[in-house]
Amino acid sequence: MSVIRLSATTSILTAVAAGALLAGCSASGSAEKSTPKLSADKLATTVAERLAATTGRPKPNITCPKELEGKVDTTTRCKLTADDGSTLGVTVTVTGVDGDNIKFDVKADNTPTPAPKS
Repeated sequence: MSVIRLSATTSILTAVAAGALLAGCSASGSAEKSTPKLSADKLATTVAERLAATTGRPKPNITCPKELEGKVDTTTRCKLTADDGSTLGVTVTVTGVDGDNIKFDVKADNTPTPAPKS
């Protein structure tokens, strides 16, 4: 299983109101952490590297349509395109999130789609 490190966009909302505190009002601060995400390009590169390492072959041409959101069980479909134009679907499933680290499994379909006929 591969662990991907990325920097998540973190939004920290802080209210500091010294003047309001002196007047007897209270102010509170809250911190909200957004869900980590992996861009479509970074996901495609990581999936290609992982498939290459697993198969011992050169990195395949992988494209992913959207970013991967770091929520367990979130899935996205990527596409492997071979030199002959045939394609193979690849499913990416988030298996865990640890802070900014998104852990995911990659599973290629069993059957490729033949290249379009010219």
